Formats: sequence, C-alpha cells, structure tokens
Amino acid sequence: MKQRITKNILEKRVALVNDLLGNAQEPWQADRDSNGNLVPNPGCHYIAGAYGGYRLEEMCNGGGARDISPRLTKRELYEWINAYIDGIERGMK
Repeated sequence: MKQRITKNILEKRVALVNDLLGNAQEPWQADRDSNGNLVPNPGCHYIAGAYGGYRLEEMCNGGGARDISPRLTKRELYEWINAYIDGIERGMK
C-alpha cells in the first residue's frame, strides 16, 4: 500500500529543493520594507494550492511567481518534485 502524501510531506521535499539551491525557506521575508510592503525572497520554491490541485512555484523579484510544475494531485506533485530534486542533484555533479 502506498504512503498517503500530505501537504507536510510536500513541504519537506520543497525545503530540500530550497536547501540544495541555497534559497530561503519562506517566499516572503519576515520584515516589511519602509513603505510597509511585503519583501519577496526571490528563488524560493513553495507549494501553491488551488481548485483541488497543487503545484510548485518559484518566487520572483518584485513578488511575482512563476509556475515550475503544472497543477497536480499531491501524489503526482510528490513524484514530480522528486524528479526535480534528482535533476538538481545530477546538475550539481
């Protein structure tokens, strides 16, 4: 029987992605800028969920985000992130 994939499991895999790439773990900094605006952590990967699906996104400069994966089920995203990690690790060799 397959292990149930939870959002917590996905977030742990994304934490590994951020560690491997040297990125912050949170998409937004804890402190706001002088105008009171949230400050992004560019390059930070995180899980976004909507419409019953999940995807991997990357924070961009200025606060926007780009899709890294398509919207998937938790199980599909888990497998997708594992492949992404494998690609990162192979690229570092």
